[in-house]
Amino acid sequence: VQIAESGGGLVQPGGSLRLSCEFSGVRLSSYSLSTYYLAWFRQTPGKGREWVATIGPASGDVDAIDSSYADSVKGRFVISRDNARNTVYLQMNSLKPEDTAVYFCNVPTTPQFAWGRGTQVTVSA
Repeated sequence: VQIAESGGGLVQPGGSLRLSCEFSGVRLSSYSLSTYYLAWFRQTPGKGREWVATIGPASGDVDAIDSSYADSVKGRFVISRDNARNTVYLQMNSLKPEDTAVYFCNVPTTPQFAWGRGTQVTVSA
């Protein structure tokens, strides 16, 4: 499976960005991506990769899909998914300088897919 993150950029504190992450490539065994939990992570220089948010498998009721967030982003970030496009999104609002990082997506637990290149988010005045 190949992972491609996009949507990062430079934004002022208090601003918003929407990140996208598309999964493509090797057939996912007999399961579709819609059955997988998907997650966003972020990494800053000198630090390990930090978990940001997870979204549960697809559901007929979009409001019933489980999601969870790191305390540092709860109430500001929203994770969502579009199974038809094999894509997961991260809507980031009220951005803070400490949100500056390279953002990645993957399944939340091992074994994980090969990591993509990530997308850089810089929050600065």
